[in-house]
Amino acid sequence: MSEPLCIANCSGFYGDRLAAAREMIEGGPIDFLTGDYLAELTMMILWKSQQKDASKGYAVTFLRQMEDVLGLALDKGVKIVTNAGGLNPAGLTNELRAMCDRLGLSAKILHIEGDNLLPQLGSLQEAGHELRHLDTGKPLNELNVTPLSANAYLGCWGIVEALNQGADVVVCPRVTDASVVAGPAAWHFGWKRDDWDALSGAIVAGHVIECGTQCTGGNYAFFKEVSGLEHPGFPIAEVHADGSSVITKHAGTGGEVSIGTVTAQLLYEIAGPAYANADVVSRFDTIQIEQEGPDRVRLSGIQGEPAPPDVKVCLNYLGGYRNQMTFVLTGLDIEEKAKLVERTLRHELNVSRFDEFDINLSNTAKENALANQEATSLLKVTVKSRDANVVGRKFSSKIVEMVLASYPGLFTTTPPTDGSPFGVYWPALVPADVPQQVVVVEDGTQISIPPTMGTEGSVEIDGPTHLSTPVPGGPTKAVPLGTIFGARSGDKGGNANVGVWARRDEAYAWLAEKMSVERFQQLIPEAAELEVRRYEFRNLRSLNFVVVGLLGEGVASSVRFDGQAKSLGEYLRSRFVELPVSLLESPSRSA
Repeated sequence: MSEPLCIANCSGFYGDRLAAAREMIEGGPIDFLTGDYLAELTMMILWKSQQKDASKGYAVTFLRQMEDVLGLALDKGVKIVTNAGGLNPAGLTNELRAMCDRLGLSAKILHIEGDNLLPQLGSLQEAGHELRHLDTGKPLNELNVTPLSANAYLGCWGIVEALNQGADVVVCPRVTDASVVAGPAAWHFGWKRDDWDALSGAIVAGHVIECGTQCTGGNYAFFKEVSGLEHPGFPIAEVHADGSSVITKHAGTGGEVSIGTVTAQLLYEIAGPAYANADVVSRFDTIQIEQEGPDRVRLSGIQGEPAPPDVKVCLNYLGGYRNQMTFVLTGLDIEEKAKLVERTLRHELNVSRFDEFDINLSNTAKENALANQEATSLLKVTVKSRDANVVGRKFSSKIVEMVLASYPGLFTTTPPTDGSPFGVYWPALVPADVPQQVVVVEDGTQISIPPTMGTEGSVEIDGPTHLSTPVPGGPTKAVPLGTIFGARSGDKGGNANVGVWARRDEAYAWLAEKMSVERFQQLIPEAAELEVRRYEFRNLRSLNFVVVGLLGEGVASSVRFDGQAKSLGEYLRSRFVELPVSLLESPSRSA
C-alpha cells in the first residue's frame, strides 16, 4: 500500500483556536492543512459583516492564522484548503495575496466560485424549481420574503482542479464540510468521479476531523477518562489510496483518539445511514472501526453510492428583529415571582403586538443555599417582531421600569438593549447541474467544473449484520442512562439530532431493543409532540434520533435556551432508566 496522505484540521468553526494552525504545522509532518469555518449560522454572521463592509463576508480569523504560518507552510511543502471564503472567496483571496506581497512570500492562491445562487433564484423558480423546505415541503414562494443569501453545497472537484493548477492555498466558498478532505485525497490518489467507495471513505474521514477537537476528546461524554483536555490536540486523517483512513493526532498533544471519541463525531449532525454529499453518498452503516494503537483509529470497508441527483442549498432570509431580557429571581416563591413578571408584562406591553412572545423559567435555585448566587433562578423573556422599534427600547426599557415595582430582589442580567436582526434558515434542493462551479486563477480566468451527476442503477450495499448478542435481562436498577451510554447532539437547521452509542455488544443489544421512539420521547418530553426519526447503526453500536422542528426555524431564530442542541445529548444521559444490573457490574472502556 502506498504511503497515506496526511490531512490535518486546524479549525472546527469560526472562532476556533487561533494557534491551531501553527500547532499542526510545527507538531509533525503533514501534507495538507484544512479548516472548516462555516456553519448554517455562520453564513448569517458573514452576511451581517458584509453589510457593514462590502469587502468582508469571509472568516477573518483565517487571514490572521495565515499571516502567522503561511511562510512556514510553504517552507514545509504543506498545502492549505479551507472554506473560510464564506460569502466572499474572491475578497479573502485578494487579502491573502496582498499579505504575501507584504511579507515577501511567493504562494499560488486560487479560489472557487459558483455556490452563490442568490442572483438566479427568480429564474430558478420560474423554471419550476420550487425550492421546497426539506422538512416541511413548503415552497419558497409562499413565504413572500426576499432571501439574503442562497448558497449551494459544492463538492470536491473544484478543489482537485485548483490543486491541478498548482495551488498552494485553495480558498473555497460553501462546499460540503468533508470536501476539504475529499478534494486533496482525490487529487493525490487520482481518483475518478465514480470511485464511489474511495470517495465515500474520504468523506467519512472528512466528517470525523471537520469539527477539530470534537474527535480528540472535546465534547466527549466520558470526558473524565480523557487526559489533557485542557488543551486537546487537533486531528489528522491519514487517508489511503482505497479511501480507508486512520484518525490520529500529533504525538504528545492532549486528548485522545479512541473508538469512542471517533464514534461520537461520526454521529454528529447526521440523520440516516445514507450520508449524502455533492459527489457521493457515503454509507455510514458500512464503516468498520477499530483501535489500531494508542491515538490511532482505523476506518475502513466504507461503501459509497453514486452521487445524488440534487445538491443542498442553504438560504437565509430576514425573519425580523428580536430582543431578550433576563430576570434574576432569588430565594423563596420562585414560581410566584415568575408569574408576577408574566402578568406585569402582559399588562404593560400588550404582547399581542409581538410576532412572538416567549417567557422561559429556569428554576435552578437551591433550597437553603450556602451562597447568594446558588439561590437564584433565571427568567428569560424573548420577543420578536418584523418592526425593529417594537422589540427595541420600548420593550427593554419597560422591563427596567419594573425594577422597583415588582417582586423582591429584582434585577436583570443586562441593561436595556436594542433589538437585533435575526435570520431564518431555509434548506432546499436544486439539481446538481444548477450551480456553475468554477476555479478562478490569478489572471481571472475561470475553469468550469462539471457537476457529478451519478449514474443510473444502484450499488449493492452490504447491510448491517443481524444482532447475535442476546438482550441482557435479570434484575434492574434505576440509574442515569449515561452511566454506560455515550451521546452526542447537534443541530441541522430546525432539527436536532442525538446519537447514542454503547461500548459493548450486550449494551447495544439492550439499547436497540429498549430505546424506541416512544421511550426517547418519554425521556425528552420536549420531543413528545414532535416527529422523531430513529436510525440504527449496528456497526457503530449506535442509534441516532432526529427531532424534527425542535429548534423552530433554525439556530439564528431559535428561542430555546440551547438553540443549537449541543447539550441535548447530555440531558438525555442524565435521565434515569432501569438498566440491567449485569450491564452495570462490568463496565468497559473498550470503546
